[in-house]
This record gives sequence, structure tokens and C-alpha cells, in this order.
Amino acid sequence: MKRPEPDAQHSAARSAQALYARDRASQALGMRLLEVRPGRARVVMTVRPDMLNGHDVCHGGIVFAVADSAFAFACNSYNESTVAAAAAIDFLAAARAGDELTAAASELWRTRRNGIYEIEVTNQRGERVALFRGRSYRIDGQVTKIEE
Repeated sequence: MKRPEPDAQHSAARSAQALYARDRASQALGMRLLEVRPGRARVVMTVRPDMLNGHDVCHGGIVFAVADSAFAFACNSYNESTVAAAAAIDFLAAARAGDELTAAASELWRTRRNGIYEIEVTNQRGERVALFRGRSYRIDGQVTKIEE
């Protein structure tokens, strides 16, 4: 895989930092941004007891949220304001209290206005918990002003 140009990586990191600083939902859920590169991101979150549903497993909406956050960081990594246009998820295994979920997003396709991203959510044992696919849409503006 080709390594990103230094300027592209700098832009991706700055964009992610700015987006995360304003993302109160991801912060409230305890998500941490582990890595961002152009078109890619990894987010981690520990499942808390208040995230469990009536079956004592992690609520599907919480699993969706961690995948959606990784999607957001990946598709905004070019410092072009981008939002979700569609998303779908397949739940593969239950996550439980104490599990550490990692959502790894990768860009599959991107044009000037649209993109398709795949996000794999795994637990601390590397077991797949969910597969998420999102379609992005670029809106006007930038995530942040990149300072050199």
C-alpha cells in the first residue's frame, strides 16, 4: 500500500483533531481516535454497563455509533466537510460489558462528491463484531484551516 504524502497525512491528522474536538457524541461514549490517515481511521471504545440492552449485550445502536464515528473520521480526512448519505450494518457477534471495540474504517471508492467506506468492528480478541458500509457525501467547506 502506498504511504500518504506528508502534507496529506498532516491534513488528515489536523482534520481528525478538529472534528473530534467538536464531536461531543463520540466523546460522551468514551471513544478514542487511535489513528487517522487519508481515507482511513481507527476508533476504540470500551463497552460500559450503561451501553447494554435488555439481553445484557451491547446495544446495536452503540456498535453502529462506533463504526459511524470511524467512518466520519475517515471520510473527513481530506479536510473536506463530508457527511453520511447512507449506512448499513451487519451484526456478527455480541459485544459485552468490558469489551474493547475497535472500528477500522477504510475507503473503498471516492469521487469529488461521494465515497464508499467499509468499517470492521472487532473486539479485543480480534473477533468480528460487525461490518458497516457507509456512503459519504461532500458538502461545502473544510473541516479546519490547516496551519503549516
